[in-house]
Amino acid sequence: MRRCNARFVFVFLLFLSSQSPAQRRADTKREDLGPVNFPTSCPPAVQQPFVEAITLLHSFAYEEAEKAFVEISHQDVHCGMAYWGIAMSLYHPLWDRPDAMTLKKGEAALQKAQSLKTSPRERDYIAALASFYDAEDSTYVARVIAYAHAMKTVYLRYPHDREASAFYALSLLGAELSQDNNFTYREQAITILERLFVEEPNHPGVAHYLIHAYDTPGLAPRGLKAARHYAAMAPPFSHALHMPSHVFTRLGFWDESIKSNLASVAAARNAAGMHMGTASDELHAMDYLLYAYLQSGREAEAESIVEQAKNMSVPDTDKLGTVELSYALAAFPARCAMELHHWQAAASLVLSPVNAITYWARAIGEARSGNIVGGREDWHRLDAINTSLADHGRFVPMIEIYLLEAGSWLAHAEGNDKLALRRMLSAADLEDNKGLWELAIPAREMLADLLFELGNPKQALSQYEISLRSAPSRFNGLFGAARAAELAGSAQKAAFYYSKLLKVCDGASHSTRPEIRQARAFLGLS
Repeated sequence: MRRCNARFVFVFLLFLSSQSPAQRRADTKREDLGPVNFPTSCPPAVQQPFVEAITLLHSFAYEEAEKAFVEISHQDVHCGMAYWGIAMSLYHPLWDRPDAMTLKKGEAALQKAQSLKTSPRERDYIAALASFYDAEDSTYVARVIAYAHAMKTVYLRYPHDREASAFYALSLLGAELSQDNNFTYREQAITILERLFVEEPNHPGVAHYLIHAYDTPGLAPRGLKAARHYAAMAPPFSHALHMPSHVFTRLGFWDESIKSNLASVAAARNAAGMHMGTASDELHAMDYLLYAYLQSGREAEAESIVEQAKNMSVPDTDKLGTVELSYALAAFPARCAMELHHWQAAASLVLSPVNAITYWARAIGEARSGNIVGGREDWHRLDAINTSLADHGRFVPMIEIYLLEAGSWLAHAEGNDKLALRRMLSAADLEDNKGLWELAIPAREMLADLLFELGNPKQALSQYEISLRSAPSRFNGLFGAARAAELAGSAQKAAFYYSKLLKVCDGASHSTRPEIRQARAFLGLS
């Protein structure tokens, strides 16, 4: 699953949150909320708003969920589960680690919940979440595992409570450790979610959580059914509309990814127009949109995304959006230059506050365009970042891979091809072990590029084909496999990969990429 950033809201529940509770009850049909059933001991007047807030939680619309639960607590100060909901809204298990202030705020909300009269079932929910917030001096990993274990008790105690099952599955996804290569927690979550998906496929959390569970190369094909179903019924939130593209990206279904992310961008912009949500919603969808455009030969549209990011402004109050914009201003132009093999453009990238990806692209661009001195300077700067993040394990693998890749191309430029191959193979093996980020240029694809440049098309073809298994339908992977097969004397394989490249780029009528012309020429189509 991606590093990540919160995704919030649009249209329907945005509209709900701008109305009074009375207006919501009058204007909203129960079926519009999805099949969420979460009875509470709170007064009937707040039951429907509570269900709305749970729906927001399931869609990761955390800021709006918190607002909804706060409003419920104002309507009825004795509703203990409203305070549980506030604490739930502060915990973002799949991408965020709450700071000390957030932990204190969540703990205070739960203490309030514990001080009020609630049902035995509600007390179990509250106690489970308290195991996360109350654990003083515990590491984040210890907290999330404690919460998952506590939610297991709730799940087993209330086997017919669909919400307990869904939230327990989510807690397992949150507890998965990076070194758990056997997907122990993830597979447990999948077993629960697949059962729920059969029982109630339109539940707003089940298909959503399944997509997160399958968001890894080896499991992505199993998530296609959930992704396509969710794409058709996702609640009208930017994050929800974007989520199917995680699976579509893993599988190389670029048209479907583009459709999901265009809808997500539109949702985020509508939210911004209503002064709701955060710019991170829009920027995250733009990130995936840019990648899909590049893989399908639509470089003009990709470059348009880069320009849109440059022209965006984010209010100072939108801290998450500010962080995401800083990332976008570094990553978007770097990704375009690297994917399009514009080495001079990569070498000329302007440094921004997010330096790692910029130094990586600059070092490789400089090495591949002959500026070894500049490449080595940027490689050393990247190494300094890697050293400074030694205690931040969640970031280290990606930067280590960046360092090995850039170092490999520098060694090649300096004529030390043994070192170049050793470094690139290490990068590919590390990425295989840690998991390929869905928007990355695969290290194994770079290994194939290097082998091709070293005059080993047969070995290059083998590595391209391995890379395409975990990153199917990538433009450069397909073209690289085709040209390697062509030079290795395998005309049949070359025709297969060139044909597949043209099929992937079927909608790229205005592309100027020479690879498309070369594919058409080989196949006798031009």
